[in-house]
Amino acid sequence: MLFSENVRSLLVMKLKYTFTLTAVLSALSLQSSLLAQTKKNAPTFEAELYKKIQMLSPKESIAKIQLPEGYALEPVLSEPNIAEPVACVFDGNGRMYVIEMNTYMQDADATDELTPKSRISMHEDTNGDGKYDKHSTFIDNLLLPRMVLPLEDGIVVGTTNTHDLSLYKDTDNDGVADQKSVYYTGGDRGGNLEHQPSGLIWSLDNWTYTTYNAKRYKMGPEKLIKVEPTAPNQGQWGLSQDNYGKPWFVNGGHETGPMNYQHPIVYGRSIHFKNQEAPDFRNVYPICDFPDVQGGARRLKPLTDSAHLDCGKVLNHFTSTCGSDIFRGDRLPEDLQGDLIFAEPTGRLIRRTSVKVIDGVTTLKNATPKSEFIRSTDPNFRPVNMVTAPDGTLYIVDMYRGIIQEGNWTSPRSYLRKVIDKYGFDKNIQHGRIYRLTHKDFKRGPKPNMIGAKSADLVNHLTHPNGWWRDTAQKILVLRKDASVKDALSSMAKSHENHLARIHALWTLEGMDALEPLHVNTALADQHPQVRRAAIRTSETLIKAKHPEAASLITAITAKITDKDPEVIMQTILTAELLKLPNLITLKTAAEEHSNSDGVMQTLAGLSPTKNSLYKLPKNIRAQYKRGKEIYIGLCSSCHGEDGKGTKAGDIIMAPPFDGSKTVNGHHAPFINIVLHGLTGPVEGKNYAAPMVAMKSQNDQWIADVTTYIKNNFNNNGGSITEKQVAELRQQNKDRATPWTIEELSKLYPQPLDTAQWKVSASHNNKEAKLATDSNQKTRYTTKAQQTAGMWYQVEFPKVVAISSVVIDSTKSPRDTPKSYLAEVSLDGTNWTTAHKADKVTTPKITIELPATKAKFFRITNTGKKKKIYWSIHELSIIAK
Repeated sequence: MLFSENVRSLLVMKLKYTFTLTAVLSALSLQSSLLAQTKKNAPTFEAELYKKIQMLSPKESIAKIQLPEGYALEPVLSEPNIAEPVACVFDGNGRMYVIEMNTYMQDADATDELTPKSRISMHEDTNGDGKYDKHSTFIDNLLLPRMVLPLEDGIVVGTTNTHDLSLYKDTDNDGVADQKSVYYTGGDRGGNLEHQPSGLIWSLDNWTYTTYNAKRYKMGPEKLIKVEPTAPNQGQWGLSQDNYGKPWFVNGGHETGPMNYQHPIVYGRSIHFKNQEAPDFRNVYPICDFPDVQGGARRLKPLTDSAHLDCGKVLNHFTSTCGSDIFRGDRLPEDLQGDLIFAEPTGRLIRRTSVKVIDGVTTLKNATPKSEFIRSTDPNFRPVNMVTAPDGTLYIVDMYRGIIQEGNWTSPRSYLRKVIDKYGFDKNIQHGRIYRLTHKDFKRGPKPNMIGAKSADLVNHLTHPNGWWRDTAQKILVLRKDASVKDALSSMAKSHENHLARIHALWTLEGMDALEPLHVNTALADQHPQVRRAAIRTSETLIKAKHPEAASLITAITAKITDKDPEVIMQTILTAELLKLPNLITLKTAAEEHSNSDGVMQTLAGLSPTKNSLYKLPKNIRAQYKRGKEIYIGLCSSCHGEDGKGTKAGDIIMAPPFDGSKTVNGHHAPFINIVLHGLTGPVEGKNYAAPMVAMKSQNDQWIADVTTYIKNNFNNNGGSITEKQVAELRQQNKDRATPWTIEELSKLYPQPLDTAQWKVSASHNNKEAKLATDSNQKTRYTTKAQQTAGMWYQVEFPKVVAISSVVIDSTKSPRDTPKSYLAEVSLDGTNWTTAHKADKVTTPKITIELPATKAKFFRITNTGKKKKIYWSIHELSIIAK
């Protein structure tokens, strides 16, 4: 219920002068006429608002957090031991280093934000009871530190506005760094605070990765060894890796969440695979209804299931996703392992993402449909990072504050500033919590003790069920390069029962410069596909180093192009591309012919595919294409040419070219009849040396396969010929004993219409409408405006025709296809009849098959909407009689 202005003023006074709630209620009692309107015992709007904006204790805040059944949160650290935490990491003994950005957004103007007053604190559980009882400031007076990587002896630190890295050590073991050295000189870096690198994770491949930087680092115990380029990763805050060494990047600024996750980033940016995300994956389901969303009203939706309403609206979509972790621990339910968990601090929630590889495509979906894994009604709950901990649980870094956006977006005239000022979010600073996520069915794991441990013991840790232990043991072994454990690692890589241990042993050998071709060849024959993938990846080191057996290694790894597992084939392609192997095109062609996997096809699409890549085809006709190609190369190419342009014998072309053929791209019946019974006479006014002989002795599937191959090659429109279509035409013309002529067929069956006689028009950019009918794939008609429902493209024919099919080809601009459409016909241009409609377009080449439909006009209308995307048509062809 809304209060009168004098009551509201009393409440504001209460907030300003810290009157007690009793005093305020006493003042409110003077307004009995207004209070009578409220429900008995119901909190008033202003009193409830006052409660919401307060800073709560960890226990009080946890009470406002929704968790899945069986899960619980334990406060590990909080103020006064930490303030403004943004990340935490662990060294080999389980000591936790917390990055504290103490000057981050201490008011809405970011006053003194770049003053070097931030720190990295260290916290230790001295007795193994799970409680951090020893606290120290490891490094003080830093400029907004953002990256920490523990080695064995010391930590590497990166701060804001520089690419430089420093190595800090605590030589007297008092919890305070007393030695600093230059680890890497990378130079200055400018730009917004939110647009600078973070992460710095030691990955399975023994390189370290960060967000933003299009490079990776090879690190030694005292200094950085080498830098190599990678593709831009588009990650922002936080970084993780999975069990097989793929870094996972999450982007907030583009409102996309996870990005570039199909392949490790060293192999280039991953194109957006079809079906890689569930359709609603980027929708979010918060329960905290404060409108401090940078996108403003467009990023809000009504909240109907909460009793704590303020503005009544919540975030509707990703906008600040960050702090990702692929959970790899062993002290939470097994079904959580391998899931991607990341934060959405604007929504006061944490998303759990189910990660599955289906036919080579890494797919993502919300593991808690129409809800979230963790979410809170506390407006100060600001999770910004997650990490799998040494004890096998998940640690969550909660910055616990009012403002979460940087000063560039909170200027006095901004939308956010109004919200900040209204609710006093700028006052909620200098707090912070780190929580441990636990489960009733599990106990936390033991404290590690790896620093200074025997190398043989570290080798044993490579078998640990917690990925943190495996990673840390591998890192320390690689830094030590202790040759005494080479035999133990070789044995583990060859035969350990745990495939993850075999993989770690293989990579540890690689990192210690102890990898040999025998290790690679043994792993290439491993029963587990991920070990075979690791073998291919580790071989890159030996091939780059020009090992004496490099040639035989290349032969061995490229043989995996016919592996039974699509991910192994994909890795072979990626490695061949990275190493620029001379037989790259041959390998890609072999992959196309051998595999029917979506992942393989889309990988080829993203890496300069061969001219007629199978990835363009619907999966159900790829097998036909492959069989048809074998037939064509073995039989048809001798006259028609391997390139479909006709084989030359001196100055004579043996047979008609298939490249852009009207017969091939026309109605299916003439093409099938020609293959069944042969063809004689001129084709488009030209005579050829070799007549087309009848192939009716071949079965229906054979003819369907070879014609499907031709229709999907040589710049033709595509589509498929079915065995049933061949059978029907064989039966219809079973008594025919002579070849067909083009003239005969044109009288019997619909033909592609001559576009030169059409009158075309469009709702948008009408002056360029003819570019869709100029028989030139390189030109296109485009709306030059964002796709919206109601856009149309229209054809008027010189006379009434009977349309049998329409092909609308946008393959040269695949994103520009309509989201959905309506196809209509008319005899007078006024009264329209629906010919076909599609609620979802899944291919850039739309083929509409119709029962002979009379029309003087044809019109296709876009019924969907795509933001920032034009509607384009490269070629429109219509088959009619």
